[in-house]
Amino acid sequence: MACGCNKGFSSNYMLLKPEEVRLFDLIRVLFHRNLEKRKFGDCPEGEGEAKHESFEHRWLIFVSILVQKMLQSLSKPLAWFGSKLEWWLNLLSCNCNFGTLLVNCLRGKVVMPDEKSPTFLSFIGNLDRRVELDKSIKHGDSRYYGALSVMAAKVSYENKAFIETTVRDHWKMEFLGSYDFWNDYQEKNTTQAFLLRDKNVDPELIVVAFRGTETFDADAWCSDFDISWYEFPGMGKMHGGFMKALGLPKENQGWPKEIDKHSTLAYYAIREMLRELLQRNNEAKFIVTGHSLGGALAILFPAILALHEEAWLLERLDGVYTFGQPRVGDEKFGQFMKEQLRKYSIPYYRFVYSNDIVPRLPYDDTTLMFKHFGTCIYYNSFYKGKIVEEEPNKNYYSPLSVIPKIINAIWELIRSFTIRYIEGADYEEGNVLRVLRIVGLVVAGIPAHSPQDYVNATRLGSPDVYLPAADDHDKTHQE
Repeated sequence: MACGCNKGFSSNYMLLKPEEVRLFDLIRVLFHRNLEKRKFGDCPEGEGEAKHESFEHRWLIFVSILVQKMLQSLSKPLAWFGSKLEWWLNLLSCNCNFGTLLVNCLRGKVVMPDEKSPTFLSFIGNLDRRVELDKSIKHGDSRYYGALSVMAAKVSYENKAFIETTVRDHWKMEFLGSYDFWNDYQEKNTTQAFLLRDKNVDPELIVVAFRGTETFDADAWCSDFDISWYEFPGMGKMHGGFMKALGLPKENQGWPKEIDKHSTLAYYAIREMLRELLQRNNEAKFIVTGHSLGGALAILFPAILALHEEAWLLERLDGVYTFGQPRVGDEKFGQFMKEQLRKYSIPYYRFVYSNDIVPRLPYDDTTLMFKHFGTCIYYNSFYKGKIVEEEPNKNYYSPLSVIPKIINAIWELIRSFTIRYIEGADYEEGNVLRVLRIVGLVVAGIPAHSPQDYVNATRLGSPDVYLPAADDHDKTHQE
């Protein structure tokens, strides 16, 4: 990955450049405070020692660079393994099950999967195969936007044909396009999103869904583990990896308001599409959603709209719904966003399920300074939701939480076999997810990050959790 950039727009920043690291120099960061003297780290001249004097901070820098370096070295074999695993899972699906596959092999009638077909599922899709919306949750129900958003966020992991078929045939909505956007720093199309239009509601609704971190995509994981940040005047500090994924230009002064109209950078391309779509209907609204990394991009998108004073678009934004979203900025950024969300009456719901590890990263402490904001709807493993200021055990790692996590993971594994009999066939879990539940006995935060539990939470959870922060908003929908 190429990481050099023009930093003239920010006088305060901390940038990591793992592609330039040497093992000996990386180890030295644990014992020397001068980050600006290291080739793989960059911060304002003279600020390195003062800002990175604690061992805890240098340790996190060490871990961040080491993980990114490992991911870069494993990028091709990881992608190869992921593609083969997805192909095998789809091979089993195409032939119903392993027994039928053996019979078809003997008969010479094996059905082979097509990676570009509307039936081919990603690894994430194999964890939760549901494509239908919950028909009991209709427009006007306070759960409607959340239920639609989580399904859009889940489907965003699939190929274009799958997304189009799901939106058009199952949801009876208009598919507007699925896109691969350019990341200037990784020099690849590594950011994905799709748009749909729901004409079944009044006013009509446009949904922008950002794809999250694909399980075997090393570049996306590098964005997650990159703890670089930039400070923007009047806005605060924002996560560098997420901004790069959203479309931070490499050769410009930060976030210029306008660039090439036909840009392939996510923020600029989506903004242009929304301008054109919303100009055709003065009453239309749009919402933004995403799971995991997609959730981070979903909330950063209106942040950059606010930076550019895009009042017309912000007034048409009817909500931001994120699921398993990591932290994206510091406390000052949170305050800036709270003011912007209040100013334009934009509901922002951040869904967190049980022990999901991702919303608890990067750390919220004196070392890393990342903070959450917005309305946090926290669901326990019984899908009982409540609004909280911060999810329990906010930094995940705690000796006191180990035993409760294991007990909860055991319950989730048991529930995977019983939930279909309690809630119905639509909630049945497959063997792939059950294997992941077993992994959860060791690291509870991994299976808890699956879209399956977020879909369940939006369908089984009480609608009351939406009302305290969105009472006026919901009344508007019901009129």
